[in-house]
Amino acid sequence: MKIGIIGLGLMGGSLGITLKTHFPDYEFIGLDHNQTHCTQALELGLVDTIADSMESIKKCDVIILSIPVDGIIAVLQTLTDVSPHCTIIDLGSTKAKIVASVPLVIRQNFVAAHPMTGTEKFGPTAAFGELYQNKVTVLCDFEKSGEHQQKVTLKLFKTIGMKLVFMGATEHDRHAAFISHMPHALSYAIANAVMTQEDPRSIIALAGGGFRDMSRIAKSSPSMWEDIFRQNKTNLLIAIDHFNIELQKCQKMVEDEEWDALNSWMDDANKLHDVLK
Repeated sequence: MKIGIIGLGLMGGSLGITLKTHFPDYEFIGLDHNQTHCTQALELGLVDTIADSMESIKKCDVIILSIPVDGIIAVLQTLTDVSPHCTIIDLGSTKAKIVASVPLVIRQNFVAAHPMTGTEKFGPTAAFGELYQNKVTVLCDFEKSGEHQQKVTLKLFKTIGMKLVFMGATEHDRHAAFISHMPHALSYAIANAVMTQEDPRSIIALAGGGFRDMSRIAKSSPSMWEDIFRQNKTNLLIAIDHFNIELQKCQKMVEDEEWDALNSWMDDANKLHDVLK
């Protein structure tokens, strides 16, 4: 079995590590537009070899697309001549536009997946083998993938210890906007608000765990998240509107010194972590 991984950063590199551990007899071939990433991926053992062209990747039994979501759409257009038995899995954080872009001739080859995992770090040196363990992967419109492709995908993801959730691509994008995409927008906003108002020395001196936690994901790749925000624009704007409503509630209660109401509002927020247990 040959597995090709396009994109050798955190997600693709970590998947390479863990798949190599569980499937030592498989051959792993990498491809990345960044030659430094290719060199690092080989040195770190994320893949066995680096492909010299896309044609080499097309000969793989499984092709994993771990690149920014706009790039996934572009690459899919070049894969129309893969074998009927090839399984193409994308790991993008948006799903509806990607699914809609898949050429009909390879629709059965294609599996839309979103592993709900990651860190604020990126590049091959950020990869680690436990990234996917016990994490959720959302499989979208799975019934439209071929029977062979379904079996291959389930085998790979279950073997590395992922929990599988199935839903439609449109439904996924709405949920992801609230649970993943909007929090990233807020983290960027928090970081920029503090940077425009505070001297760096004050930030270093006073930043505690809470600020570091809330601003951590603002370290995520701007290029990657620009693409995600663009593809899921409508849902993201709805999520931001709902956040603004809650923030305005907080602002008004503080302005009007409605401390009991504010306490109750914060108590309602505490209940989120009853859900997340």
